[in-house]
Amino acid sequence: MRLAVGLLTFLCCFGGIVCGSCREAKLCCTGRDSSCVVQKAPVNAILEDLSDKPCYCDHACLKLGDCCPDFKDACGVVDCQVTSWGHWTACDTDCGPGTMSRTRSIKVHPQNGGRHCPSLEQKRGCQVSNCHHHPDPAIKEIAMLLPGALSHSRSVNNTSDIRKNLRVRDPAENPQYDPEKTYCVEFEVLKASKACRKEESYKLLKEGEKVCVRCESEALHEDLEWRCQGHGVEGHITRWSALSAPHCHGKWLRVQAEPDKNCSAKSCVKEAAFIFV
Repeated sequence: MRLAVGLLTFLCCFGGIVCGSCREAKLCCTGRDSSCVVQKAPVNAILEDLSDKPCYCDHACLKLGDCCPDFKDACGVVDCQVTSWGHWTACDTDCGPGTMSRTRSIKVHPQNGGRHCPSLEQKRGCQVSNCHHHPDPAIKEIAMLLPGALSHSRSVNNTSDIRKNLRVRDPAENPQYDPEKTYCVEFEVLKASKACRKEESYKLLKEGEKVCVRCESEALHEDLEWRCQGHGVEGHITRWSALSAPHCHGKWLRVQAEPDKNCSAKSCVKEAAFIFV
């Protein structure tokens, strides 16, 4: 279609119409307009010379690549201009894989159909290998849990199955087993495996729920400075696992800054709580 119109315009040039540029032809058209065309060839050019194709003065020529040489200048077309890329930011993680980015800004906004602005932000992956390790070793511990209802099993069962028997051996030789040393920790469950839904004893362990875990004196560890394994670190995510149903596991966040020695939270009732092992 454009070629046909161009030949027609070329024929018109012999009728006295000035041709050769947008400014000479006084043409500046918006959008796509095939009639907004001028002939680059001189008046005495040979019609059969197909190398002398017409050029256009409409905004579509910017995409089609057939603009007259003076189109942008004559029609006030301004391409977007941007600054150079800034420096890359630091990796957005303290340890392991992360992301870094850099930006640039617009110096000149496009006008009259000029080339639009390119992306103003770039991102790329990064890896932090010199990780800063948290000083509290509890951040790496996995809490092993049992339902709070099994608390009484520490003293009444003689079975060798640890899932059913938490009986203290020779309590007289272990003065740390003092009921007064019991404390509770409340957690917000962030993630729980689907298998937990099938376990009646662990159905409270679901995302968004707050649960209480009792650290009874019988579960204190001397090598952990007389605390329970996996009692968490404030503000950091740690892991838990159900001892009697290992396929039930997940992540949680300790709610309290300090353990509650009075176990005053409503969720700390023995029947509703869990116990550390």
